[in-house]
Amino acid sequence: MKHTVHMHNATQGHEVLRRLWEVCKPWLLAGHKLVITAREETRNSEQNALMWVWLQAFSEQLQWPVNGAMVKLEPEEWKDVLSAAYKQETARLAMGLNGGFVLLGLRTSKMGKREFAEFLDFVQATAALRGVVLEELEPTQ
Repeated sequence: MKHTVHMHNATQGHEVLRRLWEVCKPWLLAGHKLVITAREETRNSEQNALMWVWLQAFSEQLQWPVNGAMVKLEPEEWKDVLSAAYKQETARLAMGLNGGFVLLGLRTSKMGKREFAEFLDFVQATAALRGVVLEELEPTQ
């Protein structure tokens, strides 16, 4: 059994939880064990699309030092650099299988909607500091 609901305010949330109890009670009385998880809403598709537009701008407009040379990074690599900086570069560095290094634990997909918005603000501020011109997305209808 899997049951997903979205709550937007306290009144609606109270009703949702009351109905959830009605669904869960028979299962619990029958001896089943259940897990209920509440989490913040995840980022939306508009936020995600904007991030990739902005990462592309970094990729096209800025070079970055890699192994002693200034190179253009791919958008995915900029995502790694920027998310590490956003997290104040507190991620763990692990030895790779072939002697290189791998940054562990930085996943924007794990960010809630609010934290992802803060990350986008950080990307925008970093772009301004580095002279990267960012485009805005047209709102979807």
